[in-house]
Amino acid sequence: MIDKVGLLLIRDHKLLLCRKARGTQFLILPGGKREAGESSLECLARELHEELGDVEAIAPEFVGVYQHVAAGEAGKHVRIELYRAELTGSPSAQSEIAELVWFSPQGDWSTVSPSIAEKILPDLIARGILIGK
Repeated sequence: MIDKVGLLLIRDHKLLLCRKARGTQFLILPGGKREAGESSLECLARELHEELGDVEAIAPEFVGVYQHVAAGEAGKHVRIELYRAELTGSPSAQSEIAELVWFSPQGDWSTVSPSIAEKILPDLIARGILIGK
């Protein structure tokens, strides 16, 4: 099981997603794998700095935990602990991130990772956090 912490950043009914430079073409959430001894919020802060540059999550709020098939890693599963927050600064693609995309839930769900398409988006829509198709 891959243990990750992710950011849910929503602006104008769209969520910020990332496309990695290699490994998978699916859009994924900003965030990443927890390191040994790291708390969820420490992991989130480190990963956001690595992937999005000089930004910081403002008052992160726990959204939920989602488990599903990992994007681009055959036979593996991912556990995503998701936090909603706004960011200070302007996010820009850094490190292994090729581009940032503002994804609309009315868009093409086949472009997002299986965990987002099959677990996270349906839950966020059902809970009224996002507006669905």
